[in-house]
Amino acid sequence: MKCRHCHAPLTLQFADLGSAPPSNAYLTPDGLRRAERWYPLRVLACTSCWLVQTEDYADANEFFTDEYAYFSSYSQSWLEHAQRYVAMMASRFRLNERSLVVELAANDGYLLQFVKAAGIPCIGVEPTASTADSARAKGIEIIQDFFGVRLANAMVSNAQQADVIAANNVLAHVPDINDFVRGVALLLKPSGVATFEFPHFLNLVASCQFDTIYHEHYSYLSLTAVRGIFACNGLEIFDVEELPTHGGSLRVYAQRLSGSRERSPAVDSLLKRENQAGITSQPYYADFQRRIDAVKNQFLRFLLDAKKEGKSVAAYGAAAKGNTLLNYAGVRPDLLPFVVDRNPAKQGTYLPGSRIPVLSVDAIYEQRPDYIAILPWNLRDEIMTSLAPVRQWGGKFVTVIPELSVV
Repeated sequence: MKCRHCHAPLTLQFADLGSAPPSNAYLTPDGLRRAERWYPLRVLACTSCWLVQTEDYADANEFFTDEYAYFSSYSQSWLEHAQRYVAMMASRFRLNERSLVVELAANDGYLLQFVKAAGIPCIGVEPTASTADSARAKGIEIIQDFFGVRLANAMVSNAQQADVIAANNVLAHVPDINDFVRGVALLLKPSGVATFEFPHFLNLVASCQFDTIYHEHYSYLSLTAVRGIFACNGLEIFDVEELPTHGGSLRVYAQRLSGSRERSPAVDSLLKRENQAGITSQPYYADFQRRIDAVKNQFLRFLLDAKKEGKSVAAYGAAAKGNTLLNYAGVRPDLLPFVVDRNPAKQGTYLPGSRIPVLSVDAIYEQRPDYIAILPWNLRDEIMTSLAPVRQWGGKFVTVIPELSVV
């Protein structure tokens, strides 16, 4: 395989998680009678541009289908994050009724609903039918398509060039990262600003966040790699912020290469910190597999010990990251009988690979498990607060990343 960005041969392995089905391919009851498609899940690092990436085994259409079940609005903390972003961008870049905001991967309208409420014209681009329909129900204009140069040219021809482009948690999901970034540069007005939010690779390594590796995540991004990709495709980074979301993310601000905004010292500072951490040297990637296996084995021991002691364990959050963990650890319903989720689109389905049933949150209070494993650990505090009554019967919460913790 060659690098998705610079096309150099890929020889440095970062992680091998065996094989797994697509992490968001939830099964219906009828689907339980059919075979699933599993793909190898291996991650390599490019020693030329330092883009970390999964091996290619399937087209994006296999992962982002009409039944795609990730809806952003089911996290209150994420909604609040989006609302703060809109207020900040409107103030910092003086957005008004003559501006146009375009969000790429608009999902269910979780962010653009706040743009619309502020009286700022907006358009969302979203390829999956289920989330696009949810956004339209909020009165948001949605272009249902994958974004890239082709769509950017069509939107420019239709007078839809953007003052602001928001791309939250999508840059890692695109198989052709060069085409996507070139499309952003084309769609921006000459004075426009694009922001990209994505989990920071430095945090993935530091906190052993291997469960964020799955097929739908084609890339694992550092500022070092992103700066190079942007420069080759018509964009320049002029500012960066570190965010607590998704276990530690970056928000990168970019403009066209012809843009006039001065570069913030924060950009050079973070690039220096990445370099000092060793992100551009092969030894940095060498020990991650051993750490993955240690966490996986610790989780398995916990589940086996709980069963031996007659303790019951359930899980909260039918999250893609949880599916990576469960499938790599080989967990099945005998050790984890059910997982609950607030999203009605996931309730009544089964997790891909492990085939653990997904129930409503009410099942927690009906079954009263001794332990609840929080699979979307980045939302731990929000989830523990919402499940506070669990304490009444002595229930405890468990997180696995970066190491097993029982609270």
